[in-house]
Amino acid sequence: MAGDEFRVTPWDVEGAVDYERLVREFGTELISDDLMKRLVGAAGESNHMLRRRVFFSHRDLNHVLDDHQAGRGFFLYTGRGPSGPMHIGHIIPFYFTKWLQDRFRANLYIQLTDDEKFLEESRGLTLADTAYWSKDNMLNIAAVGFDPDRTFIFRNTEFMGRMYNIVLKVARKINFSWVRAVFGFNEQTNIGMVFFPAIQIVPTLFEKRRCLIPAAIDQDPYWRIQRDISEGLGFYKAAAIHSRFLMPLTGPTGKMSASQPESAVFLTDDPKTVRKKIWQAFSGGQPTVELHRKMGGNPDVDVAYQWLYYFFEEDDGRMEQIRQDYVSGKLLTGELKEMLIEKVQRFLEDFSVRREEAAEKIHLYTREGRLASYMWEEWPGE
Repeated sequence: MAGDEFRVTPWDVEGAVDYERLVREFGTELISDDLMKRLVGAAGESNHMLRRRVFFSHRDLNHVLDDHQAGRGFFLYTGRGPSGPMHIGHIIPFYFTKWLQDRFRANLYIQLTDDEKFLEESRGLTLADTAYWSKDNMLNIAAVGFDPDRTFIFRNTEFMGRMYNIVLKVARKINFSWVRAVFGFNEQTNIGMVFFPAIQIVPTLFEKRRCLIPAAIDQDPYWRIQRDISEGLGFYKAAAIHSRFLMPLTGPTGKMSASQPESAVFLTDDPKTVRKKIWQAFSGGQPTVELHRKMGGNPDVDVAYQWLYYFFEEDDGRMEQIRQDYVSGKLLTGELKEMLIEKVQRFLEDFSVRREEAAEKIHLYTREGRLASYMWEEWPGE
């Protein structure tokens, strides 16, 4: 792959992503200053991932705010493919989703695509594997602290009976030529994967209101199809707000992967492992202290700086000071990494406690909370 080339699909990211070019290719829009101010005004407070354009692109976010202002409201939908243990890059977007739910008191649907992960033959997962990782990942997601009466977390293989009628209605609107063009499927692709886009689209139709999807931009191809068929089924076109990828520990190309443990910090990593991984992470510093003091570091390619900027340091003034000190050479690479190590270790220690607490109320998210109970017992399914 040439130095300026990259590839982004719902299953893989390769190369150094040019986000402005990706926005042009996907046909989305950058979040303008005016739109961000409008969102912050409606929410009643700002969010550092929004201010820093971690969430940087959108589809119809302006219409979501129109609906909110008019009193129609909207609902949220996001998900997780349970193919293995979750890492920091997986969990961070859920915190932005929680912010949206908290500020707008919105219903939230979280889909665990255990069926898709089984169907991806290259992963070699059994149905027992995907069931195990679904239950594990659900606890991590619930630990974020969503409102248990406004949140429904479900596995496709468990909830399929309730939503199959509407899955069929969506599937009848999509032909093979279309999914081949959008996803790159070919004659060797199993028919389960060809059918799956209909399943991922369905939660956008769970309510007769507009759906807002906070997720990484690699999932956008699904929403392009949804937006072409939804009105013909009597529903709104889905809106989306897209995040960038958190830089992997290995440097500024690709994204973190559970299949490459050296690229990520996992939610179950112990303090010693966290320290080792971050200490070995790619840096923008110079090879010697003398050169670094003289020439300074490059925060744009430095993993520790990027992780602080993306999520772990909320104070904008503090973040700017870190940047200035690193660029000037006043702050050494090792000192910057120590800042991140302390924050990640503390985050994971707290997260472990919240995960244990989530185990005591996971039934509310999956079956017995107000929204979950409605979806299992009253939702018409069409």
